[in-house]
Amino acid sequence: MDMTGQFDTEHLVQLLISTLGDSLLGVCLHGSATLGGLRPHSDVDVLAVVRERTTHGQRRHLVEELLKVSGLGEGRRPVETTLVVQDDVRPWRYPPSCEFLYGEWLREEFEHGVTPAPEPNPDLAPVLTMVLLADAPLYGPRPAELLDPVPVADLRRAIVAGVPELMAEVETDTRNVLLTLARVWTTLETGGIRSKDAAAKWAADRLPAGHRPALAHARAVYLGEEEERWDGPAPRACAEFLARAIAASHSS
Repeated sequence: MDMTGQFDTEHLVQLLISTLGDSLLGVCLHGSATLGGLRPHSDVDVLAVVRERTTHGQRRHLVEELLKVSGLGEGRRPVETTLVVQDDVRPWRYPPSCEFLYGEWLREEFEHGVTPAPEPNPDLAPVLTMVLLADAPLYGPRPAELLDPVPVADLRRAIVAGVPELMAEVETDTRNVLLTLARVWTTLETGGIRSKDAAAKWAADRLPAGHRPALAHARAVYLGEEEERWDGPAPRACAEFLARAIAASHSS
């Protein structure tokens, strides 16, 4: 089953194999492609597990090649590629360390020569949780053979840790911020990880009427049903309500 539309995941896998060689243990698909299917604005999310540390040259080569294939256009999708060294996440510990991360929100930095370096990254907790739930290997064994499960307490504190950064980006990345906040709230309340549109629907049903239009618009844009315009709904007020709901859920 093709879960990534026109995007050629085989090309991405071959890039990882040719760059990382025998150190590459596995490549797994996760995210929207495995949570109900890609939407018009969805990324293709891939996690690679490696045996050994990467070199600066390997990470730079991955950046340069991903800049060519990631993005918007015919046959192209934004690609989010994460690398972890197996020994950094198995046995599990918090915060986990991320060996490499490529995402389109970092494109400008990468085009100016920045190369991502290994660093602690709490966001790996939900990423690894989604990888294990999706169970969608593109190369190598099933993810449960490579990764340990993330304790619920660590998943909860990791997703809450990212809320201040999201709130700082309400005006610059409005759609993604509202949808991500809705997903965080949904996960805290239900224990499950849903697609962004499913999480937005769950959250909208629990929002005061005045905050529903902003989240509904974010969801409609994500689904390709509306053009993105933020001169009507009040996204900041909606985001602040969601942040308060998240804080209340996390403390309960």
